[in-house]
Amino acid sequence: MEIDEIKKLALDLKFALSDDEARDIQNDFSILDKKLALFDKIDTTNVEEMIYPFDVETSFLREDTVGHYLSQDEALANVAKVKQGHVVVPKVVK
Repeated sequence: MEIDEIKKLALDLKFALSDDEARDIQNDFSILDKKLALFDKIDTTNVEEMIYPFDVETSFLREDTVGHYLSQDEALANVAKVKQGHVVVPKVVK
């Protein structure tokens, strides 16, 4: 990846990079690219595709059961501002 591409991507993500920072990222990408290229050298011609990683299907999830829950009034009891049954919070996006 070229330094100009890295800087453009950074600007698209709303931050600026110095030339040194862009070069550091370029070097990191280069190292990562070389490591990922090692996967291409692995011979997988006789390897069967894996649809599910376990021979036996796992069923580790518990059964859903109805337990104690808060009513809407209990949930909203300590809320500073409520409007039509919903919590009102300050706007955080400009």
